[in-house]
Amino acid sequence: MPSIHDFMTWEPLLRLLRAGNAESLAAPGGHVAGRIGRGSWSLPLPRRFRRPGQARQGEDMQDEVDAVERVRSALADVGADGISFMVEISPAGRAVLYLLNPSPAVEAGIGPHPGSLILVEGSVPEPWRRLPDSVPGAVPAPSMDLALLERTLRERLPDATGATEAEIAATEARLGVALPDELKVLYRVTRGRSQDWGGDYAAASRAFEAIGCELFPLDHLYIADAPSRPCPWRFAATEAVVTPLDAAVQGLVGSPGWIAFGDNGGGDRIAVDLTPGPRGHVGQLIMLGHEQNIGAVLLADSLTDLVVNRRSDSHSGHGSDQPPAVANVWSLTSLQAAAHPELEVLSIGVWDGEPLSLEPVTGLPRLRTLTAYPRTLADPLEIAKLTGLEFLELGPDEWRVLLDAGAVPRSLSAAAIEVHGDRHPFPITAIANELLALWDRPPITQTIIEGDLGPAA
Repeated sequence: MPSIHDFMTWEPLLRLLRAGNAESLAAPGGHVAGRIGRGSWSLPLPRRFRRPGQARQGEDMQDEVDAVERVRSALADVGADGISFMVEISPAGRAVLYLLNPSPAVEAGIGPHPGSLILVEGSVPEPWRRLPDSVPGAVPAPSMDLALLERTLRERLPDATGATEAEIAATEARLGVALPDELKVLYRVTRGRSQDWGGDYAAASRAFEAIGCELFPLDHLYIADAPSRPCPWRFAATEAVVTPLDAAVQGLVGSPGWIAFGDNGGGDRIAVDLTPGPRGHVGQLIMLGHEQNIGAVLLADSLTDLVVNRRSDSHSGHGSDQPPAVANVWSLTSLQAAAHPELEVLSIGVWDGEPLSLEPVTGLPRLRTLTAYPRTLADPLEIAKLTGLEFLELGPDEWRVLLDAGAVPRSLSAAAIEVHGDRHPFPITAIANELLALWDRPPITQTIIEGDLGPAA
């Protein structure tokens, strides 16, 4: 039996949960639920506050950390990334633990409830399928000057070790694309290996200042295409690719023409852009923010511009007003205000007015994502008229209406259940499994483990 299914693995955690949730466990139907992942956990445990002026110490929650680590170790043994659970504990200490075993068709959620359901295997949201538009006539920026770039770099880094032509050729073969001339000049001067600095922090800092970024070694260069920027379905589906006519950078998730070669020191990637926007230049430098799922900003017109002029600011490169591809109804006065032929993503959040009819957005040609907060729709069956949806997020009651009527849109590639409050995990899991079954996808299964914790102290 895998240790993840052993009561002893869970016992320390169950004792903490009992101590922290005695009142809710004693109520009729009382239970607690949570999730433990390899990198994080979500548990209904009270936080321990210290007196004002005292910082929380690691030992304040060491018992929780130790209990979680037992479970995480068991997850690692079976190669699982995480698991959700629910437990009922009687006053006498009898514990019934329900493990909701992960399905390969379900992304990790928050707490015990499932994340997005991947109804079509291997599917990704529309922005992650977009390739760059061609921009006929795009040329390098006038600031590009190979001789000036090399001279400046050698003056600033006289003792640097450059890459060989064989190393550059090997990188091109690995990436499947020729490196731009400016990038070759850079690596011929310095190959960016940390061992070349011999642990000399000052030398590494001089290299950063000389180039304008932390340079990756050649074997760390990568193509910043869409797959290199993964994102959970429920977030990715609410993004949209928009490139205004005066944009220097295309509003993509990624591009086969974005060659990432450095970092700004804060986790944002620096890349050469070979597929610029309508007002951009071939070989311009862009920055991909680590807190954004999509898009990039212009950093410099060329690598020469970055190095010689020591650029440190970034700018979007456009300012035109565009028809909204993404609409959030809680910030608009009505659903009519969101309706536009270019609308791709419609999100309905908390709404104080009467429930909304979807009639104003019926027939919009590009609408592919709808998320609606529970009880904001006047008639969930109107969703059947939205024939182009690929992602749909609704509350449990709205999904129940669609399932009972056999009206779940068959155009969907993924779906999500919006859960608020302390909802019992079982009905939510049942809805998820009904949706998965419509596409013949693997269900969320359940394992029951029983044990005795003894009377509470």
